Amino acid sequence: MFNGTLLALDVGGGTQDLLIWEPGQPMENAVKMVLPAPTQVLARRIMRVTSQGQPLFLKGRVMGGGPVTQAVRRHLAQGLPVYAAPPAAYTFSDRLDLVQQWGMILTDAPPPQAVAISLGDVDVEGLGRLLAEWEIPFPTHFAVAVQDHGFYPQGSNRAFRFQHWQEFLSRGGRLSDLAYRQPPAYLTRMQAVAEALPGALLMDTCAAGVRGALLDPQAREQQGEGVMVVNLGNAHTFAALAQGERLWAIYEHHTGLLTPDRLFSHLARFQAGELTHEEVFADHGHGCAYGADYSPAQSFRFTVITGPRRRLARGWPGVFASPFGDMMLTGCFGLAAAFLEKENSSHLLPDSL
Repeated sequence: MFNGTLLALDVGGGTQDLLIWEPGQPMENAVKMVLPAPTQVLARRIMRVTSQGQPLFLKGRVMGGGPVTQAVRRHLAQGLPVYAAPPAAYTFSDRLDLVQQWGMILTDAPPPQAVAISLGDVDVEGLGRLLAEWEIPFPTHFAVAVQDHGFYPQGSNRAFRFQHWQEFLSRGGRLSDLAYRQPPAYLTRMQAVAEALPGALLMDTCAAGVRGALLDPQAREQQGEGVMVVNLGNAHTFAALAQGERLWAIYEHHTGLLTPDRLFSHLARFQAGELTHEEVFADHGHGCAYGADYSPAQSFRFTVITGPRRRLARGWPGVFASPFGDMMLTGCFGLAAAFLEKENSSHLLPDSL
């Protein structure tokens, strides 16, 4: 039985979305926040060090790159030194020899004049200070989503990430299998979060978004027959053909590379079972895959759309998901549902109506 409070934290590329909920509480009264993503916050801190002309030391753990990587490259381009502890340096590449080629110096003992910045997808101390300021007790249970490409120094992390999805489909595509107490060793971002928050339930942001979107009342009504869930995130677009608790097919691309026309073309052929992995990968997306026993005759015509970039799908025949009346917390609701299922307490989740 689930006792205490749950912190569900969905760490994206543009925002980190936070839900604090306890059993018996109306979801409308739960603590909810939409904050800048850790990559955005830490990039700003690095840029401040750059503007001050000071050397930089990066400590902490592997996390998402994006704006952080860009800020570090700009710091180096200014001729300013960057020191990094190896665990933090993996944020920028699975091959540390490559970041050394940029000019980054790997060390656990930086010069005393270097400004230290701690990397990580979860700032436990910062969250603690934020909640304490509003007299909110720090939660006792945790569920966190990050987008993990997996550790693969041998080649393309795009290909390796999609290989993870293909293997998931080959094992039966059960959505519950994407929630981990002990994530695979190659999912190093999840492993880093587990070090920061021992005992946390961990999911990929794309899986959490699908799980949450399926809590939408209209999606629930159609889930038995089959639905297509489209999650248009700030960085990635993810779609899945879902029926019951099973995902039959997965499509993933980079949102910034998609126009409405291209997205609609991909989605139409994805629904029809005609979109190929090779086409999506060649288009600089991650890929497209179907379960071995998937049949194009199956019906997934009902579409539920979520994500902060959902306007890109305006005009597509579907509904915008609003589980518990709050689209931006869709991933958090998915995390909460997965957590309660693992705790055999799924009956505690309030009705989304």
